[in-house]
Amino acid sequence: MAHHNTFGNLGEQKAVDFLRASGYKVKERNYRYLNAEVDIIAEKEDILVIVEVKSRNKGFLEDISDVISAKKIKLLTMAANHYIEESESDLEVRFDVITVVKNGKNYEIEHFENAFYHF
Repeated sequence: MAHHNTFGNLGEQKAVDFLRASGYKVKERNYRYLNAEVDIIAEKEDILVIVEVKSRNKGFLEDISDVISAKKIKLLTMAANHYIEESESDLEVRFDVITVVKNGKNYEIEHFENAFYHF
């Protein structure tokens, strides 16, 4: 497996651990529908949370919370809609972003609730 895939998987695991420690129930990881993938689907307080995880090394030039394009939002929304229909969920839906930044041997995790709205 390529290094960036291994690093991405580690970032997703750090995000899952963070969510669980914050009281979320993780329902799915890497949920796929057609050509869309949702990193994490979780639930807390009757809210279904669709989570996109962005992992980077410290010093990466881009603000990693800004790298979610309109196309990615469309794909996440499509996959979320399919999951909701498939699971017959009637929960409110929220789209979050979790950033995982490796800084030496440490990881900095930020959770952005309501990071974007589907349209």
